[in-house]
Amino acid sequence: MKRVTLILLLIGPFLGMAQSTFTLRGEVDSLPNQNVYFMNFYGEKNALLDSARSDGTGAFSFVLPATLAPGMYRITWGQDTFVDLIFNREDIRFSTNATHPSDSLNIIESVENRIFYDFMLSDRLNQTKLELLQPVVDYYPDQDSFYFNAVANFERVQHHQEILLDSLKREFPGSYSVKILSHYSAPFIPASLAPNTRLTFLKQHYFDNVDFNDTALLRSNAWPNKAISYLALYSSNRFTQKQLETEFIKAVTLMLSDASENPDVFKFLLDYLVSGFDKYHFEDVITYMAENFQDPFACEDQEKKSALQKKLETFKKITIGQPAPDFEIPDTNAQPVKLSGIDAEYTLLIFWSSECGHCTEMLPKAKALYEAQKPKRYEILAVSIDTSRAGWIAVVNEEKLNWINASELKGFDSKSADLYNIYATPTMFLLNRDKKIIAKPISYRELEVALRQQGLL
Repeated sequence: MKRVTLILLLIGPFLGMAQSTFTLRGEVDSLPNQNVYFMNFYGEKNALLDSARSDGTGAFSFVLPATLAPGMYRITWGQDTFVDLIFNREDIRFSTNATHPSDSLNIIESVENRIFYDFMLSDRLNQTKLELLQPVVDYYPDQDSFYFNAVANFERVQHHQEILLDSLKREFPGSYSVKILSHYSAPFIPASLAPNTRLTFLKQHYFDNVDFNDTALLRSNAWPNKAISYLALYSSNRFTQKQLETEFIKAVTLMLSDASENPDVFKFLLDYLVSGFDKYHFEDVITYMAENFQDPFACEDQEKKSALQKKLETFKKITIGQPAPDFEIPDTNAQPVKLSGIDAEYTLLIFWSSECGHCTEMLPKAKALYEAQKPKRYEILAVSIDTSRAGWIAVVNEEKLNWINASELKGFDSKSADLYNIYATPTMFLLNRDKKIIAKPISYRELEVALRQQGLL
């Protein structure tokens, strides 16, 4: 019976080549008459491809063209309720619960998804075993028989996963699931490695099993997951921000150097890492990447440069010590305000939005500091990244923000936001009289520190 099943699994993809469409069917408990969305992946980003509506029992279906590229796709019916499935030219059928979709997922039809989720379940169990065995291997008396059993089990568990993955590679050579599972596989860790050398070993061998030329994996979240797990090897809650940045620079250097063999994967990782470090304001890491790496598809023609390359070049222009890019912007009375024209010993440039909760929480605190100046030594230019004048003005009036308020009302597409690589709010820059950037606080507490360092508090 097993032989027959295996033959069917192997010839199934070839039989399916004649099909022009495939069907994805879902049965979701507690989801009657709801909109359901079918989305693709590009790294961690999703784009809507199709939508359907469930019937009274929570059942729905999508028709997938045979031309749809193999990859990971997301079925979602709410902000945090979704199921990720792999499509590779086969019909898919699954059932789950609307509120706990991952925990209750049942693959009814789909070889690819059975391979993937069965292996992931096995891997989680084995990782738990390894986590329990590791302290014994590290610290238990090494002359005891219990220690030798622990060492043998520690390596046996890893070998078991390797053997299982190798068998899947042989049986399903064209499987997209196996591609992802191979990508995720960690290097074998000898039990003989001392605790202080194990981390170094992992850092050096983490990408041994990774095919950087496999651009098909860009149609999944495999590359972001791999990058994040690698960065975690360099992180510690005992590190200061500066120490973390030093370690992360080592990580991105090794990662991007390995990825350089394929321009598509390299560009994706570079963009992903730059955006991620920018989000958390890792200034030194971003500056390092901007100075040492560039978009492999970049063109010297300024008008044809990629968005990524422009972003990298802008980061170099807004590092601490650089002159703040000048711009002119309308204030609340539609009168032009030029940054270089602000006559103050210091200028605090704040990019914010009326739709940003963190912004509206921070602005009254910044106002209290601003109004407490005696004498007044710094001015604030608050640039709203809004598209609605009503929303912007409402906050200005409600909070009685009596500094310089201005906005192009073009959201993140405004010229000022582009000059300063604004992708999130609030973002702040403290400038001296010469309009050079002297600090880039990322929170109200850091703003207090920056102002205090200049004797402004």
